[in-house]
Amino acid sequence: MRCPVCNAAVVPFDVPEEYRGHLPAETEHAGLCSRCLRLHPADEGDGDFEQLGEEFPQDPDVAVPMAIAIGLLDSLALNRQNIEELLDVVIEAGVDPILTVDRLQTQGSTDPAVDLNRRMEQLQQLINANSEEEAA
Repeated sequence: MRCPVCNAAVVPFDVPEEYRGHLPAETEHAGLCSRCLRLHPADEGDGDFEQLGEEFPQDPDVAVPMAIAIGLLDSLALNRQNIEELLDVVIEAGVDPILTVDRLQTQGSTDPAVDLNRRMEQLQQLINANSEEEAA
């Protein structure tokens, strides 16, 4: 599958039922573009997350929510709750989502559609706010 925006390879994956409500359009399969990091509906999913680089989580239980969260970063204001819930899953699995986004950004083969430096700062604020709420 190719990205309809930048024509790069899209990494398709199966979307478990618990994550379908986080997508812009509920679907059984989605894909994350390996270059622009846009999220797209897909006809099927193979979950070969290695195409996103060694730094990306390979375990589908972590990779799927991480991929969806990254795909939703284009509109943090509209997708804030979904992103928070997805990142909670990633963090609970022991993966640092900020480090993952940073590595994606610096690996050279990506040209993200959003300013990931700015988004990483905002994500850090979301994570810190959630940690403070949980501690209270």
